Amino acid sequence: MKYFGTDGIRRIANTELTPELVYRVAKAGAYVLSKHSKSAPTILIGRDTRISGTLIESAMTAGFLSYGANVKLVGVIPTPGIAYLTKKLKADASVVISASHNKYDFNGIKYFSNKGMKLPDSLEEEIEEVLDSGKVDTLAAPSNKIGVSEIREDLLDEYLYFFRKNFEDAFEMLDKSNFTVALDTANGATSVIADKVYTAMGIKHYIINDTPNGININENCGSTHLDGLKKFVVANKCDLGIAYDGDGDRCLAVDSNGNEINGDIIMAIVSKYLKEKGTLKNNTLVATVMSNLGLRKFCDANDINFVATNVGDRYVLENMLKNDYNIGGEQSGHIIFLDYNPTGDGILTSLMLIKIILEKQKTIEELSKVIKIYPQVLINAKVSNDKKYEFDKNPKIQDKINKLNEKFKDNGRVLIRASGTEPLVRVMIEGENQDVLQEEATKLAEFIEKELK
Repeated sequence: MKYFGTDGIRRIANTELTPELVYRVAKAGAYVLSKHSKSAPTILIGRDTRISGTLIESAMTAGFLSYGANVKLVGVIPTPGIAYLTKKLKADASVVISASHNKYDFNGIKYFSNKGMKLPDSLEEEIEEVLDSGKVDTLAAPSNKIGVSEIREDLLDEYLYFFRKNFEDAFEMLDKSNFTVALDTANGATSVIADKVYTAMGIKHYIINDTPNGININENCGSTHLDGLKKFVVANKCDLGIAYDGDGDRCLAVDSNGNEINGDIIMAIVSKYLKEKGTLKNNTLVATVMSNLGLRKFCDANDINFVATNVGDRYVLENMLKNDYNIGGEQSGHIIFLDYNPTGDGILTSLMLIKIILEKQKTIEELSKVIKIYPQVLINAKVSNDKKYEFDKNPKIQDKINKLNEKFKDNGRVLIRASGTEPLVRVMIEGENQDVLQEEATKLAEFIEKELK
């Protein structure tokens, strides 16, 4: 698609993602949604803490109102909060203004359907058609049907209630007296609610990076930069560190020694717990092809079915919905608990993890031992853009890959895939010896570069 990528429209704010483009996207969106709605659609808008957020929110609001859609402005709220509220309030759709883990100068527009899920491709394509046809410039609501906007920042409390109703009783029964967690809110959307959630649960906590100024979102903090949290956890003798990303749909953790607990480890711990409780639907965990070999071996050892999808949370969710599974996610910490919300939710993920730690009365270090993470080397082969998808048709490259797979057999894995956005073929090899992996991945990447230049 021309405008929408796998995660909405994401560009540099005010130069590429201009107010004019945003206005047109909103107007086209209101037109398409009106066709599928019996009355004037109601649309929620939420945003993260980027300096460009209110600019884009204003242009978006104007676009919606000009075609007769009504708008509720929720203000700063994590992406999963908007997904939840869309369903809860029975709104026709919603928009999140965020560029997730990107730097502050980027921003994005992500539509959600009335089910709290990403807008179907068919509707995004319809919006694009309206944008490109020039029809969008003629769209206008009659004077008596212009939409109305209202500020509803109080709806953040509804999202807080979501956590209270699902976790408060459980945490009330657990001994939290010797447990302290450090939270890194990435100067992003979770900075407005994390303290309220953890206070409601009665969990002792520190919070760092919760003073957003519009340009410090994700800056050397959050789930993409864990060093600061690692040092803080060790220095303050915390039992656990939790890092969210800019829009709050991801969560990574840090143990008391400052070691990273990535999404694969979190999924292993939680899926084992759900299986023990008899609530792991269809006895299956969904992850992507990039998940560590250790996660597959963990599933084998614990009699859990492992399903691998293409990279991207949308593919994980599609598979979960189609086959009635209730947990899936990515190494990045974007984990979906479908019993609660149809999108990744960093705060939800962290509460699930802490509940297991307290219930089992085990440290995160002890719980992490259920999975052995294999060393992983990723090298990008620079190739011609028009040849990047030919690696799997080239017999010489396939021969090299087959020989490597034979060499690693049960204790390693070779995964080759073309980048969706750059002229690159990504070479990923897992195994037991980092040096061997580095050498083999480098040789294979160089060979692919020669063959596909």
